[in-house]
Amino acid sequence: MNPASRGVGAFRFRPHLPGDKSITHRALILGALASGETRVFGANRGRDCRATARALGALGVSLREEGAALVIRGSGGGLGAPAGPLDLENAGTGLRLLLGALAGQPFTSVLTGDASLCSRPVERVLEPLRRMGARTTAPGDHPPVTLTGGALHGITHALPVPSAQVKSAVLLAGIQATGRTTVTGGGVSRDHTERLLRAFGAPVEGEGDAVSLEGPAPLAAQSLTVPGDPSAAAFYLVAAGIVPESEVILEMVGFNPLRSRVFDILEGMGLDLDRQAAHTPGPEPMGRLRARGRRLTAFTLGPEEVVPVLDELPALAVAAAFAEGTSTVTGAGELRVKESDRLAAVLEGLAAIGAPARATGDGWEITGSAGRPLPGGTVRTRGDHRIAMAFLVAGLRSTGGVRLVDPPGIDTSDPLFLGNLEHLMEGDS
Repeated sequence: MNPASRGVGAFRFRPHLPGDKSITHRALILGALASGETRVFGANRGRDCRATARALGALGVSLREEGAALVIRGSGGGLGAPAGPLDLENAGTGLRLLLGALAGQPFTSVLTGDASLCSRPVERVLEPLRRMGARTTAPGDHPPVTLTGGALHGITHALPVPSAQVKSAVLLAGIQATGRTTVTGGGVSRDHTERLLRAFGAPVEGEGDAVSLEGPAPLAAQSLTVPGDPSAAAFYLVAAGIVPESEVILEMVGFNPLRSRVFDILEGMGLDLDRQAAHTPGPEPMGRLRARGRRLTAFTLGPEEVVPVLDELPALAVAAAFAEGTSTVTGAGELRVKESDRLAAVLEGLAAIGAPARATGDGWEITGSAGRPLPGGTVRTRGDHRIAMAFLVAGLRSTGGVRLVDPPGIDTSDPLFLGNLEHLMEGDS
């Protein structure tokens, strides 16, 4: 049976968060390239990160569970040729970052995935890797990708649009290249790769809009703690915001300023947020979040403000559907090439639950209910985990509940979500 949610009364809830998915992908890959054994605590155990781990195993890297840690025995920079294609399933981050890691390896790899992943563009990653010396082909700008790595040289690459995945792929190739590699134009994109590269000993210089490193740069194994995923946290914060008098407490969630913009937006809408930083070692800030629901008001996001919250836009769309006023998002065309066409999927879902909204080319206008429950209905997820989670949260403030009519794919990123949701609704019974 496909998941469903129903309207609930005020709740007090402490959900368990998965480890940050973006950081987990990077920690796995950097641990695989390092010398020695890297221990990763709090790793995301969702299907996407498991796909990246399996691909590394096919490249000769040993990964094992040891208590609370995922232990990676690094290759010292020398991965092994895979016996067959590397299947990344739905893990777009895993595929794109592995392209950078494999660009300096002296063998040919084929990287592929499921139907959704094989419809997503890769040329913007491949073009700079070719300039560095790798040979790559991807018919139609989509996986499967055939990549032959080898000796690389550093380049300066200007990102046409901010992209953490492209920036990261170039930097992962850069640690294997001779000379200086510089990436510019990524100022508002995530900086997890730069932070982790420094932690592993790579000589990364600069930040924000221009990041450089001198290669080749050997990596040394580390012990790392992955914070709770801010993108997963956003769904619970929205739940607290739309169900009156509710409260959510989240422990050890990531406070990276390039990921926490969604917290600022929700706070600006009226959510009462209390943040308490934890004093923990490591490259990523983290801490405790307490959210108390209050009447939400509409927001406006333009193109420059959209990039840091692309993954959280479905959750913010649900918040907008219950806010007072009309919320506007523009410049979100990148959503069309995510796990689904999220621009279309969000509008379709809002219509299904009775929320007035319309397309604006590369964004939406959503007229909120001013806090009143919406009717609810059946929602098609298109197999997209963030669409599924967003509309299950919407069902918590509905008169008729929300039922998903196709497989939700939620365990790609958050294998804890459905259990948390069930506990929340049981507590209201």
